[in-house]
Amino acid sequence: MPLRFVVAPSGFKESLTAEVVAGAIAAGLRRVVPGAVIDTVPLVDGGEGSARTLAAATGGRLVPVTVTGPVGDPVDAHFAVLGGDGPRTAFVEMAAAAGLRLVPPGARDPGLTTTRGVGELIRAALDEGCRRIVVGCGDSGTCDGGAGALTALGARVLGPSGGEAEPGGYALAGAVELDLSRMDSRLEGTDILVACNPHNVLTGPSGVARVFGPQKGASAEQVAVLEAAMTRWAKLIEHRCGTDLRLVPGGGASGGLGAGLAGALGATLRSRFDVLLDHTGLDARLAEADLVITAEGAIDFQTPRGKVPAEVARRAKLFGKPVIALAGTIGRGARTTHDAGIDAYAGILAAPIALAEAIEHAEDLVADATERALRLVLVGSALATTARVHAGEH
Repeated sequence: MPLRFVVAPSGFKESLTAEVVAGAIAAGLRRVVPGAVIDTVPLVDGGEGSARTLAAATGGRLVPVTVTGPVGDPVDAHFAVLGGDGPRTAFVEMAAAAGLRLVPPGARDPGLTTTRGVGELIRAALDEGCRRIVVGCGDSGTCDGGAGALTALGARVLGPSGGEAEPGGYALAGAVELDLSRMDSRLEGTDILVACNPHNVLTGPSGVARVFGPQKGASAEQVAVLEAAMTRWAKLIEHRCGTDLRLVPGGGASGGLGAGLAGALGATLRSRFDVLLDHTGLDARLAEADLVITAEGAIDFQTPRGKVPAEVARRAKLFGKPVIALAGTIGRGARTTHDAGIDAYAGILAAPIALAEAIEHAEDLVADATERALRLVLVGSALATTARVHAGEH
């Protein structure tokens, strides 16, 4: 029987899509085992590329929309109308409207950026006749608690003078009222689901400002202001909607977008993989594999906290399958991924090279790394076979 591989990677942020990574891994496998059965399952986490991948997986389509970008300029975005049975469903990829890649490096201050474009995508999905909307969280360049998205849908965030607060998270520190009286009436009959990382909460030591603010360009002082702003925002939501969302799992997703949508729209917060992997049939495919290979841009201490490789490994272990993870970089705490079910991990770089060069040749680097990893696996397999033979002789 031919060897069977399941290739289930995420994309490499700002470099390769999940589809391209899967193809590169498959190419590396075929160099070593030409007759192998290779099942590629490109995976998404709700961030960049998710709408495109889900549209393709379900026989749906992308709908282009021009929206307000995170720094206030118009950007070309999109959402997906998914195929399949049931109510017409839209997948809104927040990164398409408010992702970090849309924020110029010199303007990366998450206290000033806005999720307004996400609300505009939700409104466009309503215009398209969608009555079930899944919002994918990930790769955001914002920390406004979803206030921008809500204002695009009719909400008003009022400051001390009674006028509307400026866009961005900083302004929420002085906000005094959340007015939902003018919200789009179509939202009342719409089921809204937020596909998020449940490890992300809105406030506190593990809150979105402290954990992700520095990654989005915030200084220590700015992080402190954003933490105060998110705490104030949580109080406004609780006063208006009756729900304390400060520590609700997923409330901190995409700079607090999860909390804003859950509080003001009654959106359901669910683990992104429980939502997104329903469209892939991943579990049944893992059950047939001899070896599972996953990948992501970085393997580090955050991988077990809701990243694609750890989720693939968790599911693969339910069927007793070995798992290898490939990564652009191996970071601090990578060893913790063994406890998450990843049996071995490897970086794709064989020698130090400049980042620009690595990005340019990333596809080839992934294929080469796959070949090296599989050859090592086969050597180990041969040694194990030899050891069993010797044991039998004695």
